Amino acid sequence: MAEDVVLLDVSDRIATITINRPEARNALSSEVLRLIPEHMNAAERNDDVDVIILTGADPAFTAGLDLKELGSTGGNLGAGNDGGDGSRGPFPKLTKPLIGAINGVAITGGFELALNCDFLIASERAKFGDTHSRVGVMPGWGLTVLLPEAIGIRRAREMSFTGNFMDADEALRFGLVNHVVAHDDLIPFTRQIAADIIGNEQDGVRQIRETYASIAKNDDGWETEARDGRAWSRAQFDPAKVAARREAIRARGKSQ
Repeated sequence: MAEDVVLLDVSDRIATITINRPEARNALSSEVLRLIPEHMNAAERNDDVDVIILTGADPAFTAGLDLKELGSTGGNLGAGNDGGDGSRGPFPKLTKPLIGAINGVAITGGFELALNCDFLIASERAKFGDTHSRVGVMPGWGLTVLLPEAIGIRRAREMSFTGNFMDADEALRFGLVNHVVAHDDLIPFTRQIAADIIGNEQDGVRQIRETYASIAKNDDGWETEARDGRAWSRAQFDPAKVAARREAIRARGKSQ
């Protein structure tokens, strides 16, 4: 069933959202991008949920936009959260903490999903890469704002210009992730961090989260990225070229 490509599980006041297309390395199809915000909204409305975890079905967190769909119809370009609630990026407006449990590669659009979480916990198998320039699409979910905030502008430029991958240990050294744990411990460890959050007064947690968001807010940066992305799509985006680059991108990812 199409609904099975993103799973939602609620237990112990934690909502776990799992991208579930392992055979496609959890590539972001239009259906996946529709369901992630739907499940997040459901978790946000659920009074039995205090913390949300986003992860992927092994072996990947997500390899980014589904290049088959992108190269044929482009239907998943710009899909996802419609921003009708005033939010930016791929997720709806949330008041509850969102933890990314990064179990494998997080590439391009998948990297942007990770960056839009409040903080990240990584498996030892996690890798991060920005291949927007290699694919021939531009960031649209805040990468050029959020990545420099996480690791600094010079390191961010290097990642985006080269398309080279950052492994879990390097991500920890540069502050991209908060913890790196053994792969089999990823979800138990993340749930323990979630339980530590749940043990606090939830109105206070959500107010502090909102205060952090207000302090880090960069409307000008988001608007610049959106403007440049729209201009690129009108003038330069070519689905045929995207399809032609698919195998080279996969080969490079495997080599790294």
